[in-house]
Amino acid sequence: MVPHVIDLRDERGNPLPPGEIHVIPDQFRLYWTLPDGKAWVYPIRVGRDELYVSGTFYVGAKKEWPSWMPTPGMLRREPELYGPYAEEGMEGGPGNPLGARALYLFQEGRGDTFLRIHGTNDPRTIGQSVSNGCAGLTNEHIMHLYERVPLDTRVVLYPKTGSDAFVDG
Repeated sequence: MVPHVIDLRDERGNPLPPGEIHVIPDQFRLYWTLPDGKAWVYPIRVGRDELYVSGTFYVGAKKEWPSWMPTPGMLRREPELYGPYAEEGMEGGPGNPLGARALYLFQEGRGDTFLRIHGTNDPRTIGQSVSNGCAGLTNEHIMHLYERVPLDTRVVLYPKTGSDAFVDG
């Protein structure tokens, strides 16, 4: 299923700048902003509450069928699950947890944050807080988004608040 275009405004009714990614975790939605207050909308999964990180980032790298390596935090939290991949990780492909494409989130002065916007090999998790911090889309949706997003794109991950940050529709 291809994502659809909606009207998207901030809480004051103003259009957002085009060419940005906005992740609203309470809505399980990612928005790719277009001119004239429009946006592509993608259903997503997000990080578990204690692992979700809000802030402003930029796309510092893009990869097709990326390889995957568990982060040190993942290894500490769940060594039984991630330990087998600690040394060599996993090659890219359909069984890889990063799915078909990945956008790597960086911050000024920090570099790679280990946060990603990526595909998933488990689309049943869309609409849930289940990841280790990343935003996940279906592989079909990440391929659609990936084609549109250039390097250095601004990405805003909004805090989890229990309320809607934007009005879409």
